[in-house]
Amino acid sequence: MIRKITSIVSCIQKANDILVVGHIMPDGDCISSVVSLSMGLEKFGKKVTPAIDWKIPANFTVFPWIDRIKDFSNDVVEPNLIIIVDASSPDRIGRFEQLLRKGIPSVVIDHHATNTYFADDCWVDPSYSSAAQMVLDLLKLMDVEYDADLALMNYIGIATDTGFFRYSNVDSSVFEAAAELVRLGADPTFVATSILETRKIEELFLERDAIDNIKMLSNGRFAYSYLELEDFEKYSLTEDDFVGFVGDLRSIKSVEVALFASEASKGEAHVSLRSKSYFDVSKIAVAFGGGGHQKASGFTLRYDGNLEDALAETIEMIDSQLQQKEKH
Repeated sequence: MIRKITSIVSCIQKANDILVVGHIMPDGDCISSVVSLSMGLEKFGKKVTPAIDWKIPANFTVFPWIDRIKDFSNDVVEPNLIIIVDASSPDRIGRFEQLLRKGIPSVVIDHHATNTYFADDCWVDPSYSSAAQMVLDLLKLMDVEYDADLALMNYIGIATDTGFFRYSNVDSSVFEAAAELVRLGADPTFVATSILETRKIEELFLERDAIDNIKMLSNGRFAYSYLELEDFEKYSLTEDDFVGFVGDLRSIKSVEVALFASEASKGEAHVSLRSKSYFDVSKIAVAFGGGGHQKASGFTLRYDGNLEDALAETIEMIDSQLQQKEKH
């Protein structure tokens, strides 16, 4: 690990203008990793641009540096180095993928086992809870001095990608990293309140519709639901306003695998997969062009017709594999 981090530090030292890019449909770990790495590199003396080719969810706008994140339309100047965080394949970074094709030196920092190693230099380690925890180790090795804002932004990714320390990716190193960042000034209460307790009443109405669509298969071990574009439009919401429902499906006592699909536009839906203990949902995601972790993965589904029919192949695959596991 130290050799790989040292190699990345060497790439950073050679560059003056660095673009730090996260993935589309950004979650807390993506936003945290982009911002905290950018903050740290600026402290290291580099010119840095944080970038995500997607709208940032509203509940993150209260945090430092969020207003500095650029999207692809902001005329981002071509950098000396591109650092991609928390993304397992080039299509996950949206239109910034175009810069990779120009041969600009690139680095990937990621914790997804399904990473395709698409950069010049890749530090991929699934043993980490989050990309944000990897950023912490990198900045510590670079002797970057933390202030409260940097500690806060680095903490967000660790907290959110572990489900606020509930998921199976939590070990002693996660608590040690979180404790260190709290000592450096991160405020866990502010993070939890800002992310978990800022819902709109319309989101609850939308959740009611998602609950109405729940179906159970494999003797209750597989739960899935979906929302179509018109469901979001009914409440003047977008799919970015409604995240986390797949986790609610997984929380059902009998459920091992949960699937939730949200229609972003007609003919395109984002599918989230979760498992509780033994089912590897990343294999399902990879089969449909996506990726992720063993217990948390996803993919984009493109189709003609309606969403429920388009999901049939995925649903059949999961149901079949769960039934096979039950026989054995």
